[in-house]
Amino acid sequence: DSLPPPLPKKQLQRAESLPEKGPSHHCRADPTPWADSILYSIPPRHEKGAPSSTPLRDRPSWGHKKPLTKSQSLGEPVAWSNQQKAPSPSLVELTFATADGELGKLLENPAGVCRVVLGCQVAALARLSSRIQEELLGQEEQQQLLEAELAGKRWAALSTLEREPCCESGDAWYFRVGFTFEQTQLVFAAKVPKPCCTSLGVQSSLGVHCNIQRLIGRFTDRFPQELVLPGSPGEQSGSPSIEEPASVATSPVLQVLISPEVPYQTLASFMKGSHSLHRTSPGHYERLACLLLLQVCMGLEHLRVQSVGQGDLCPENLLLVQCPRPSQSQEGKAASLGLSLPRLLISSFFKVQDKQRPCSTSQEQDWTKGLDPPPSQVADELNVGMLIYQILHVDISPDNILGFRSNKLPEIPSLSIYSTGLKRLATLLLHRDPHKRVSIEQARSILQVLLWGPRQELFARSKKTLTLLQSWVEVKRTLLLLKFAENSAGAAGSPGLEEWLCCQYFKEVTEQTLYQVTQVLYT
Repeated sequence: DSLPPPLPKKQLQRAESLPEKGPSHHCRADPTPWADSILYSIPPRHEKGAPSSTPLRDRPSWGHKKPLTKSQSLGEPVAWSNQQKAPSPSLVELTFATADGELGKLLENPAGVCRVVLGCQVAALARLSSRIQEELLGQEEQQQLLEAELAGKRWAALSTLEREPCCESGDAWYFRVGFTFEQTQLVFAAKVPKPCCTSLGVQSSLGVHCNIQRLIGRFTDRFPQELVLPGSPGEQSGSPSIEEPASVATSPVLQVLISPEVPYQTLASFMKGSHSLHRTSPGHYERLACLLLLQVCMGLEHLRVQSVGQGDLCPENLLLVQCPRPSQSQEGKAASLGLSLPRLLISSFFKVQDKQRPCSTSQEQDWTKGLDPPPSQVADELNVGMLIYQILHVDISPDNILGFRSNKLPEIPSLSIYSTGLKRLATLLLHRDPHKRVSIEQARSILQVLLWGPRQELFARSKKTLTLLQSWVEVKRTLLLLKFAENSAGAAGSPGLEEWLCCQYFKEVTEQTLYQVTQVLYT
């Protein structure tokens, strides 16, 4: 009788924001082996396009308590089964504006705090990478609308901006053309394949990738007489003579491909015109070489996933495209040098199961004989190894490489901090012993370490261990995000291609990969 009357039911609504009664079972009851070392753990590597925090979200220690409903009183226990089944907030969705009630579910012990911080860093890098990629490639929805708009269009729907090709590769000519879309004139590249080109059907089936040429339209039409097709009879005049009958001056009917990326030169032209830059600014040039080679490797990796091979991986068939704006890290110095990092595109392909790229010499056939993976893929390692010498302006021929014996490769002069690493990579790619030869995937990892570390001096004072490399990755991710934040508050401009490549590295790299790569690179 002395007990007070029960509280009115309407006041129980406040219980929704209060912590639950009873001790927490999070983390303390977690028997998983990673719990003891959680302060040093980093999220594992994931496939591109997947949220990097998914495995973290599925861990049992991340289960959080189900909020009380208006019909529940503070004295009613919440079933433990519901606590286990309720998902915790995804790290991908956490922002500075996330409610403290949601954050509190993740911060119940120091290990949880560390997991949240590390997971949020990877999620932030993934979001930043996606935004930069959209800036570089354009919005996917916009590209699909353009593709639909260009369907059935021919030369008559395009305005020719220049009579002569803006670029000539080994297998095609490229003309700058205009197309009006939603009251805006867009500039595209009209690709006119040379007779030797056989990759047109394959190219249409490739997925979107930063280093693979994209097609948004194709048609077959009579070549415009106002355009100059190099090597054609009308090249000198560009138009038929007044006395010449129209039937004689008829232009050829050619297939035309439309690409949103307009190349301004090939890698071969770039290398030919960069001798002076290599001599006067070797550090800048060889870093640029590493970034271009990295793009080649990333494009080749994408093609292997698609079961597609590079038709002829030579500098004449690798296209360079200007990025929308200079990279933050290169804007000042590149402007003074008159050079910035271009986007590199692979534009020649063949289907691996349909045919193999024929070996150009009997020595190459011997070099790739009986190897696994198939010769078409092994040839990529051979060609990238040759490309390293070519881009560093070291004279070398395929016969020299294919006929070499150990330690007989041409010498690469040490002009910058990148020279030794590039020489080491070329040696590993061109090794005759397939067990000592590195793959394209491994070459990509080596180039990333050359560009962004860890450098050898990290191990001068501390023994190389997984814990050391793990800590290095965590600190570098933090510093990278701080750099982006500081630049966004200043006048450094928007992130560019180099920042995107750097994000790709740090959002995926693991200490295990770094241990293996540094073992190979610094041995």
